Parts: sequence; C-alpha cells; structure tokens
Amino acid sequence: MSERRMITILGPTASGKTDLAAHLASYLKAEIISADSRQVYRGMDIGTGKDLGDYTVDGHVIPYHLIDICEPGTKYNLFRYQQDFLDCYENIRKRKVQPILCGGTGLYIEAVLKGYSLSPVPQNPELRMALADKSLEELTVILADLKTKNHSVMHNKTDVDSCQRAIRAIEIETYNLSNPVKERSCPPIDSLIIGVNIDREERRRKITSRLKSRLANGMVEEVDGLLKSGISAEDLIYYGLEYKYVTEFLIGNITYDEMVHQLEIAIHQFAKRQMTWFRGMERRGFTIHWIDALQPMDVKIDEIMSLW
Repeated sequence: MSERRMITILGPTASGKTDLAAHLASYLKAEIISADSRQVYRGMDIGTGKDLGDYTVDGHVIPYHLIDICEPGTKYNLFRYQQDFLDCYENIRKRKVQPILCGGTGLYIEAVLKGYSLSPVPQNPELRMALADKSLEELTVILADLKTKNHSVMHNKTDVDSCQRAIRAIEIETYNLSNPVKERSCPPIDSLIIGVNIDREERRRKITSRLKSRLANGMVEEVDGLLKSGISAEDLIYYGLEYKYVTEFLIGNITYDEMVHQLEIAIHQFAKRQMTWFRGMERRGFTIHWIDALQPMDVKIDEIMSLW
C-alpha cells in the first residue's frame, strides 16, 4: 500500500457510519480504528451499539481496534484513548495497511487528528462543583490568572470556547501549581474526513426503531447482568444514555415506560449534540466532506474514492 492519508468517517448515532466504514475497509483491505468513548468496555455491547455484525462484509470480517479493551466500571478517558489510537495507527501503518478512523465521539476524533498535547491530570470533582455555576467569561479570567502563576500553558491548545473546556483547563492549571506534569506530544494526523449526513426526521426514525430493537434483544438484561456482576449502579449511570436510564429503571427509580420515553428523548438530544460538535470542528479548521447517508453504498464508496 502506498503511503496515503488516513480516512476518517464520522457522524451522529444511527447515521450508518460503521456500516459505511466496514464496506470501505472491505474495498480498500483496510482496518478500522474505533472512535467511540463507550465501545471500549467489554460486556457493554447492546447499550453502546457495537453492532459487531457490521464488521462482516460479504463473509469477510474487517479487523477493528479499540473495542472491548477495558473492563466496565473503569473510567476510560481521552488521554488513554490518544495513546491507544497512536499505538494502533502506527502498528497498522508499519504493516502497510490503510487505517480508517470511525466513530461519533467528536472530542476523541479531534484530539487525535490535530495531535493535541494532553496532560494526564485526574478530574477534581470538588473543583468542578465549585466552578459549575461560573460563566465562560468568569472561567476565562480564572484560567488567565492560573496561567500567569504557572508561567506556562499546560492545557489543550484548543480554543477555550465552552465552559466544559475552560473548567478542564482550570483543573489542569490548578493541578500543575503543586504537581507539575509534562504534556504528551502527539503528531497531527493527515486525514480525509467524511461526514455521514442523515436527514433529521430519518435520523429520529432510525433512533426510535433501533431503541425498540435493542430493548427487544436484551438491553435491559445486559444492564441487569452488569449490576449482578458487581458493578455499582453509580458506575453504570456514569456511562449515560442507555446505561443511565436502564439502571434507573432496574433500581426502581422510574417505570419501564418512563425509561423508554426518557431514553428516546436523551438519544435524540445526544445526536443533536454530536452534530453541533462536528459543525464546531468545521469552525475550528477541519474540512469535512458530507455525504448523504441514504445514497446506495456503492455510490457512497465511489464518492469517497473520488475525494481520496
């Protein structure tokens, strides 16, 4: 294989991005690196939508990476993902195979493509609680003061354009006042970025249909099994969406119908937030080539190849 740039396929939940990535990988004899913050956990299959059957195309299993790599109940994070991605990427490249990055976790995708310098600073729940009610302007002032004290910039080189990012930057700067740590330097990755664009109403229809299918195929039983294995309800609720609402149902906080209704709304909202992140990536300098999710697969593959 010639040294051609990576291909990234991103899109909101229920857009069909994994199916597209698998067919493209079959065409190119490529391997897929997952960019999903929850599919890293073993035993969390139905709720995270692993849909591992998508990785079999015409009877051939497409090699995939960064799925089922850690135990449920642990707290996987961006810092770990970036290193795991680089290890996979370098290994695939050394074998002269084409890598395809695929997923819906925009932060993970952005961090590896731009090569953000990240610090292994743990979360500080008390500090986060104290900052929770601050405006972005107030947080920016606090961050500027900490940077002056530290005489260095020890946070992501991203624009601090949200309260969440500002709080994380403050968290890192605060930690570094007494525990100086070195950031990890990672190279940016040259990639053709394909966005799977799905009509809002079609996306809503697919989300509703998929939720019904997952419930019928054992999602509640999956979460119940995780609880019975010793994973705490608090840990499962931490993972959000399916695990949050199903756990709330299983421990008696909500009824089954309330669970289904609230979960469906939450997934729709999640898909909307994903699209907001991807549009923000475009404002931050990424070029995303959007293709219609409803086109036939061969048309989508041809369109990607014409861009690559």
